[in-house]
Amino acid sequence: MAKTAQRQVVAEIKPVSVGSRRGPRFNGKFAQVSGGEITAAVEKVYDGGALFPDVLCAPPEVGDITVTRHFDPDRDGAALKKLRQGVGSSYYDIYVYTLNCDLKEAGTERVYARALCVGLTEPDGDASSGAAASYSITFSISAVSASN
Repeated sequence: MAKTAQRQVVAEIKPVSVGSRRGPRFNGKFAQVSGGEITAAVEKVYDGGALFPDVLCAPPEVGDITVTRHFDPDRDGAALKKLRQGVGSSYYDIYVYTLNCDLKEAGTERVYARALCVGLTEPDGDASSGAAASYSITFSISAVSASN
């Protein structure tokens, strides 16, 4: 099997209704996705005179995920305006896809259900630059599940 390039890993977010609140819909996929590392804290307990510890573990935790893409005012403007008021209270399902070499969907790799939006980084401006403006959304994750 061929290796996967970073450009083949993309994300999509879909709002989830929680009570009467629902975050705005973002159409299309995000070109960058980072985070989501899974770690478990441990405590090493040494009995008196023991050379090696007993290892007690805590439940695993999933790190925050950040999705990023280039800003298109027609596609993203209204959703970003609404999300500014929803940071800290809007929930999303995050789908991370690994695409094939033709950049067609090869299947869902990871699903992060009911992720809370905890951060929004607006597009930066620079009058002397022609680089594309981008924005990022950060989510706090409670669990990860595998899909197809």
